[in-house]
Amino acid sequence: MQNQHEKLSQKYGSPLYIYNGDTIIKKYTDFVNAFNVENLKVHFAVKALSNLSILRLFKELGAGLDCVSIEEVNLGIQAGFSPEDIIFTPNGVSIEEYRKAIEIGIKITIDNISVLEKIAQEFPDYPIFIRLNPHLMAGGNSKISVGHIDSKFGISIHQLPIVFRLIKKYNIKVEGIHVHTGSDIIEPDTFERVANLVLSIADDFEDINSIDFGSGFKVKYKENDQFTDISKIGDRISKVFNAYCKKRNKQLTLRFEPGKFMVSESGEFLTTVNVVKQTTACSFAFVNSGFNHFIRPMFYNSYHEIENVSNPNGDKKMYSIVGYICESDTFAEDRILNEVRESDLLVFKNAGAYCFSMASNYNSRLKPAEVLLLKGKDFLIRKRDTFEDLVKNQELPEIVEYI
Repeated sequence: MQNQHEKLSQKYGSPLYIYNGDTIIKKYTDFVNAFNVENLKVHFAVKALSNLSILRLFKELGAGLDCVSIEEVNLGIQAGFSPEDIIFTPNGVSIEEYRKAIEIGIKITIDNISVLEKIAQEFPDYPIFIRLNPHLMAGGNSKISVGHIDSKFGISIHQLPIVFRLIKKYNIKVEGIHVHTGSDIIEPDTFERVANLVLSIADDFEDINSIDFGSGFKVKYKENDQFTDISKIGDRISKVFNAYCKKRNKQLTLRFEPGKFMVSESGEFLTTVNVVKQTTACSFAFVNSGFNHFIRPMFYNSYHEIENVSNPNGDKKMYSIVGYICESDTFAEDRILNEVRESDLLVFKNAGAYCFSMASNYNSRLKPAEVLLLKGKDFLIRKRDTFEDLVKNQELPEIVEYI
């Protein structure tokens, strides 16, 4: 019997991104159910997976969006989100980009004192969120730890006296406090420690109605892997947050901005083996893709399970899975797989977050298609690139006489 991956490969081609919408729905539901607070708002981090159909799915679930660029904001509007359900949390962008966000009417987060003053001068009545740097090291590795003292993100908690002087001078309305310490955090103690710190600072903000704890939840990448138990996090944070609301005699909104947690495990990346190459050192399986499509293993040294779905009963052998890019392009080294043959289909797991959204046209390669599976049906949600897509924005002026 032909398996699902073979059917999808024949229908849509390879390489191919595949997302299971039922898995996304379950992850969102599990997340929401983990928290016992009166006002909870979950904003999906668009940067993790920015396809319009995925965004529309989150809208139907009742989520908001977390956007880090004005282009992501525009995607959210096109997907049907109301401005009030979108939070703009950029880093190092121009004032012009903030102006565009304010014109749309979305919530904005500011993580720089100079930007805070400029926005206050130009838009004195526009409410804002302030992103704090808690000076806490947390996260799976240095590239995804963003709350430490050397981080470019957030306003240092030691600079709060300056913030309060500006608030008083310009009568700034701070409607929310935002903090995000890093990704792939496992320990509930870390989240609770951050929560207690931020809530102690929140006492000095009279007008706040929201506390945004960002994200940072770790998912499973392989069997027996560690992961964030969202039910434990939800229980701990809910108790701390509810106690704080009672103390303030004010019902605040608890906000989160998960990306990877929501979509990572829903995604698979389907590739075809071009050639198997035996050297004196090892066996290479070359697939019809590379870090132009799937950069996480090279960029973050991330682990992704790989399965040979074309030969599930083959003998176990060791391979290095590599791509077709003209540089070091290794997805996995010394990986045990069922025997790999040319034209076999290999599936990369946990391909839903920061995979297609980080893809490029390097080597002038074309980006793959994307498919959504939902309730037993498959939907094409992004067409495969064509050569025309590659060159459509290029110009070819008459330059011969200048050479």
